[in-house]
Amino acid sequence: MSARGTDAFAGRAAIAGIGATDFTKDSGRSELRLAAEAVRAALADAGLRPADVDGMVTFTMDTSPEITVAQACGIGELSFFSRVPYGGGAACATVQQAALAVASGMAEVVVCYRAFNERSGRRFGAGVTRREPSAEGVALGWTLPHGLLTPAAWVAMAAQRYLHVHGLTPEAFGHVAVVDRRHAATNPAAHFHGRPITLADHAASRWIVEPLRLLDCCQETDGGQAVVVTSLERARDLPHPPAVVAAAAQGAGRAQEQMTSYYRGGFYDGDLTGLPETAVVARRLWRSSGLTPADIDVGILYDHFTPFVLMQLEEFGFCAPGEAAAFVAADRLPLNTHGGQLGEAYLHGMNGIAEAVRQLRGTSVNQVPGAARALVTAGTGVPTSALVLAADA
Repeated sequence: MSARGTDAFAGRAAIAGIGATDFTKDSGRSELRLAAEAVRAALADAGLRPADVDGMVTFTMDTSPEITVAQACGIGELSFFSRVPYGGGAACATVQQAALAVASGMAEVVVCYRAFNERSGRRFGAGVTRREPSAEGVALGWTLPHGLLTPAAWVAMAAQRYLHVHGLTPEAFGHVAVVDRRHAATNPAAHFHGRPITLADHAASRWIVEPLRLLDCCQETDGGQAVVVTSLERARDLPHPPAVVAAAAQGAGRAQEQMTSYYRGGFYDGDLTGLPETAVVARRLWRSSGLTPADIDVGILYDHFTPFVLMQLEEFGFCAPGEAAAFVAADRLPLNTHGGQLGEAYLHGMNGIAEAVRQLRGTSVNQVPGAARALVTAGTGVPTSALVLAADA
């Protein structure tokens, strides 16, 4: 099947370069330096010069402005720059923005980047400590007084309901934890390199917020990741096989909040056991690409917490509700072959995009033979995004 879907930009743009810093717990560098290192590495991988870049995209949460990163990297004039909100939900949408810019002629070479000191600096896992007055703060006012202060606590509410409705135990989440760390164990860049885990290890890890254990939670990482997007025609002349942007989508559900959308289960269809924002993205992605789950060779699913990996598999139609744990345990889809954010590093999903590119190039440390199409997803529980990347036909 062709990489060109029904979207106007589908099949017209490709990822031509990927680059990253080392992934650590204490980088000893500023976030700007991490961003610049990742951008330079991605350009070198693409065989391009800083002067070739005329577009940049990042996250609203990134502390390094596009113009500052451009200056630090020796990039000149910019004709396109954009930021995408909602934390990890922005990851795949950065590439979507870049592909739209390239396809429309607004830019020729766009760099997408994310860099932070998320372990040695601001730790997301520390939760809410102070909130400026805002609409978002008002929404959190319904949950914070009950002790729901951290992302783990927010996810645990949905996770507990998921187990109850489907008659499962926390071991269901352990299958994701084991698969990701198994892949991380053979990845020299990963925090869990050389350290596979078992279901027994998962069950023995300490509780964070029931039903989530330590090994259900992603890393806290210092580092940066960047990818270079350009036209498919130009990418074909560059050093590596292009990873074609076959489809891209964003989505937010009704009554959407940021990881605390508990009340939509009461007012709308649903009971907290699914991810409506992911359902919006899945419908759009399959419709615009003309593909189905059976066409996907490898899944790089956003794994800040294990329960939401299971829910994503179900929302994308790889299996029926409540069946994702068995699906993962049976290895029915190669999943997070870099180790994911659970095992490699937490880079707000950008390192997952890079892994999908490696799979399509045939250079992953856990290579799936003949991988031609990869599904990549972004953060869940928030407005989110996803990509289908394909090998050049």
